[in-house]
Amino acid sequence: MTAEFLEIKQITKVFQPAKEVKVLALQSVNLSISRGDFAVISGPSGSGKTTLLNIIGGLDRATSGTVTLDGQLLSAMSEAELCLTRREHIGFVFQAYNLIPVLSAKENIEYVMRLQGSSNQQCAERTQQLAQKLSIDTLLNKLPNQLSGGQQQRVAVARAVAATPKLLLADEPTANLDSKSAADLLDMLQRLNEDEGVTIIFSSHDPVVIAKAKHSIVLKDGEVVADEYLG
Repeated sequence: MTAEFLEIKQITKVFQPAKEVKVLALQSVNLSISRGDFAVISGPSGSGKTTLLNIIGGLDRATSGTVTLDGQLLSAMSEAELCLTRREHIGFVFQAYNLIPVLSAKENIEYVMRLQGSSNQQCAERTQQLAQKLSIDTLLNKLPNQLSGGQQQRVAVARAVAATPKLLLADEPTANLDSKSAADLLDMLQRLNEDEGVTIIFSSHDPVVIAKAKHSIVLKDGEVVADEYLG
């Protein structure tokens, strides 16, 4: 693995809703993520996990500090540049799946590829490849509301990696799944990490999920209290 694929330096995030007390969500966070890493961010509720993932992915901006992804300074980009970077280089998997309800599983998976200008053949081939790998190839014509939670999460993972992102961010991806579906999903993320070399960072508070990671990062009250490779 090549070091310094993702560099997070002195990231601080302060929220201050109108007429309310300031909330320090992140404080002086420094992290390095290697290319091909399989990292977990853990910690209690309110520790800053989702906030940090959102800043890494360019969905939110830090109050201060910098984020550099593969040599590109995300924290200095305009909103238009961030939007393009997210589309081209970053995949997201959310707790709530966020599938488009009027599109089939196949159309959801192809969505980002089509935004990137991929051909019909490229979309079809990549979708079929991922659907087989994630065991959803018989579900491609179904709408999201016709799928179980575990099946929807698999479609969401396929959509996130279909456009071959450099980085995949997953916020509590197993939170709404039963234990078997959660274990299956983590196994699939591991295979994608190993087979396709996608750098993956996910958040979790589940010890079983955390144990799957190569790199463990622990947050408490917005600060990194542990950062270690697990071998």
